[in-house]
Amino acid sequence: MNKLDFVVDTNVLMSFLISGNSSYKPLLKCYNFFLPEFGLIEIDKYQHIIFEKTKLEKNNLIDFSYFLFSEITILPNYIFDKEILKRAIYLTGNVDIKDVTFVALSMQLNIPLITRDEKLIKGMKKKKYNNIILLKDFLQNIYS
Repeated sequence: MNKLDFVVDTNVLMSFLISGNSSYKPLLKCYNFFLPEFGLIEIDKYQHIIFEKTKLEKNNLIDFSYFLFSEITILPNYIFDKEILKRAIYLTGNVDIKDVTFVALSMQLNIPLITRDEKLIKGMKKKKYNNIILLKDFLQNIYS
């Protein structure tokens, strides 16, 4: 069986880290997840929130983080095609420009973006970009 590929938004990773839910481990093994390098900047920026809200002890959070990031392919910004980046800027411009690299990576790889950001989903669909799915819908689809 081939693994399916997805771009994952930082808010999804933060949700995984905060919950520390071990049920995400098989999910991370069964699918290929990609993250633009900007995702690491966001994780670093909001690490205080992760540490404040996590359900895990610090050592367990660190162990879970090792596992989580060992299962995600992080791609640098220089891989983006300039035309795709321009289109992603157009798509995210009135919604949330911070999501430009996630949308661009989804477009570049032609794979869905998984997010928890309902505003982003609505904004993308309004501009006819449909290769995006809410995390809760993704989880519902794979567990039903």
